[in-house]
Amino acid sequence: MKLSRRIVTSVLIILALAGAGLIAQPARPAAAPATDEAKILEAMHLIQSQPLFSYVAELVSEKYGGRLTGTKEYEACVAWVESLLKSWGVEPGGENGTYRQLFPNPYTTVFPGGVCEMHVPAGKGGVVKKAYKYEDEFLPGGTSGSGEVTAEVVYVGYGITAPELGYDDYMGVDVKGKIVLMESEVPVSPREDRLDAFKKWRPYSFHQYKLKNAAVHGAKGMIYNYGPIGNPNNAYVEGFVYHHVGAVVAADVFAGTGRVHKETVDRIRKELKPQSFATGKTMTISNKTEHHPDGVGINLLGKITGTDPKLKDEVIIVGGHLDHLGRMWELMPGANDNATAVAVTLGVAEAMAKCAVKPKRTVVFFFFGSEEQSEDQGTEGSHYYTEHPIYPLDKTIVFINMEGPGIGDRISASGGTTYPAFWEFVEKANKGYVHRALSTGPASYPARPRQDSAWFFWKGVPSLTFGADGGPRIPYPTYHNTRDSLELITPEIMEDIAQLLFMTIMDMSDEPALDFRK
Repeated sequence: MKLSRRIVTSVLIILALAGAGLIAQPARPAAAPATDEAKILEAMHLIQSQPLFSYVAELVSEKYGGRLTGTKEYEACVAWVESLLKSWGVEPGGENGTYRQLFPNPYTTVFPGGVCEMHVPAGKGGVVKKAYKYEDEFLPGGTSGSGEVTAEVVYVGYGITAPELGYDDYMGVDVKGKIVLMESEVPVSPREDRLDAFKKWRPYSFHQYKLKNAAVHGAKGMIYNYGPIGNPNNAYVEGFVYHHVGAVVAADVFAGTGRVHKETVDRIRKELKPQSFATGKTMTISNKTEHHPDGVGINLLGKITGTDPKLKDEVIIVGGHLDHLGRMWELMPGANDNATAVAVTLGVAEAMAKCAVKPKRTVVFFFFGSEEQSEDQGTEGSHYYTEHPIYPLDKTIVFINMEGPGIGDRISASGGTTYPAFWEFVEKANKGYVHRALSTGPASYPARPRQDSAWFFWKGVPSLTFGADGGPRIPYPTYHNTRDSLELITPEIMEDIAQLLFMTIMDMSDEPALDFRK
């Protein structure tokens, strides 16, 4: 239907007059005041993928140098996170009215120039040096001494001396002045059906024990069959040089000896008897490092104090480790491990700080230092905190930890079946708002304290660790090397995990009574 020009003109005039306020319009009803639920939902939607992604980009930048705890670069990173918390109005949650908790933290910096070479005999008494590829075939030890060692390689199995177990990898071999090739872990698996047996071997599974035992037996260097991945979680012994190596180096050491590496390891595990031997192979290993025995670590804590006079003394902790490996010659970015956890925690903190409805219980946002390094057992920041808690552990309702929540399309968590009452809150939030595939399992920490949640768990605090998985397959290992970079990150999964945890915590904070320890 066509409208006449007169009708069109009249309509335009009426609209113009109305817009100018010259024609009365019906009064609009006043907007109803927003409910608490609406205010919480509004805050949840402040959590967006792109700001979270930008936090990860900042954390992996060169200026923070891989975030090795103790370095000036790590402290600069702490200051940046502090600045965000302050700008949002998140209260200081550390010691003496600050955001920080300091703890002793020896550390070692690794410089370019190390060598990992096999001396291969050539014709007429000559030698050809086979140099191994950085990162693909070896990585420098993160707490290696500085220096160079050229010596015969002696295979020492798991590097264990355990008289009470009738087991000694060093019996019958001379390692003085030599380089030892050693396996990680112990010959007994921590599987549930062998857990009692494993506990007897557990003290010998630590990297620190293995390195110190090699040094005590007179070895001058070590090639550790561990990845190769970067790892600053080990002991430091002045002048003791070591690398992490992989299958290529181990196979070359065994070549021509009449033994096969895998078969030898399998035999140790089956018989629980050492298979150590002098390989007759010569290698050169070297590193350039600088040790800082008086280093200081920083845990960073912010908080939102609960509004309920009684419930505010109960604490919900959420966070993950801020640190990574630093530089092992090249920058170790640590994008997924664990910049994504920091980003998710920041997302939750900002939303909660800006939410018009505050939680009744106190919520602490925890950014741990020194998860990746320690001359003791690792996870030193959380270990120190659980020995020197700022908030009473018996009043800590739950610790929600995160490790690698930035790659994939599914949300996973360890500990949900151990703490089913907590997991009900998580499932409720997921079904109501996030709608992701969600999986869980038991909280189990039988070996080394591989995650910050272990120390809380062992102190009786209900502890869970959230991460992400699924999605397109990543073509090459990206754990503890230069490939854990920004390009791998899935911003949307970070957004969903942050929203899930925000809604879970806000829901829990209103519950009259919470006791997941039951």
